[in-house]
Amino acid sequence: MNSDLTSSASATARRLAEGCVELERQLQALGADGAGADAQAVASGVHGVRKLGKSLRGGFVLFGLGKSAGREIQAVGRLLAAPRDAVSRRSTWGRLGWNDGSPSAAAILTLLDEHTASAARRPPPEVIAWCLERVSAASGILGSLDPASLDGRLSAGLAKLEKAVIKRCRKLPRRGEEDFHDARKALKAHLGALTFLHGKSALEPLRVELAELLGDENDLATLRHWLLVHGFTSALVPDLWDKLEKRQEKLRVKAIRDAKKIAK
Repeated sequence: MNSDLTSSASATARRLAEGCVELERQLQALGADGAGADAQAVASGVHGVRKLGKSLRGGFVLFGLGKSAGREIQAVGRLLAAPRDAVSRRSTWGRLGWNDGSPSAAAILTLLDEHTASAARRPPPEVIAWCLERVSAASGILGSLDPASLDGRLSAGLAKLEKAVIKRCRKLPRRGEEDFHDARKALKAHLGALTFLHGKSALEPLRVELAELLGDENDLATLRHWLLVHGFTSALVPDLWDKLEKRQEKLRVKAIRDAKKIAK
């Protein structure tokens, strides 16, 4: 048995357990009385919970718990997705910088602001309690693992995460919507896992950059979907769609180029 791997596996499991405790703390802070008085604090709190949750999910894959403990954490992220998406869409719109002074531009901005304001209320106590139950369940699953199995699980989990990244990066040139989405998820899971294994300082810069690129691309894709759902089609606002699609294409070209370096 590799003593270094065993030590690393034990330390990683401990850091994952600590991550669950931190997630519980963040959820409690998000639901605390007075937290809803500051919309920015609520948005920041939701973002922090979802960000840590994604890292934890990657970490659970390291020990073969992606479909058990990881699923519990995923449920928390999905429950808080709507308010986070509203804030993200408004931020993406601001970065896009399109405003031709038309009624369409004014309507889009007004709706985005309205949705963001509506999402800025702190989750009710019942929602926070449900989320805390999910985190507790995930922590319990992790704690129930046989310590003697940790090193074998870690070795298999690392291989699985790396395989997923390579597979998804190789599929990016197909340029399907789902290909960019899947590559982003694979990279996020891998980077999150490595954060618990080695720390952020050990993360490969190219993979971090690609994950950020794919995140920006996903933000534009999410905004595109929202525009379509609300009737702002390319036929009605062609200049907006031209700018949006050019920005998205630029990100995709760079993402494909970086992905080829990773998957070579």
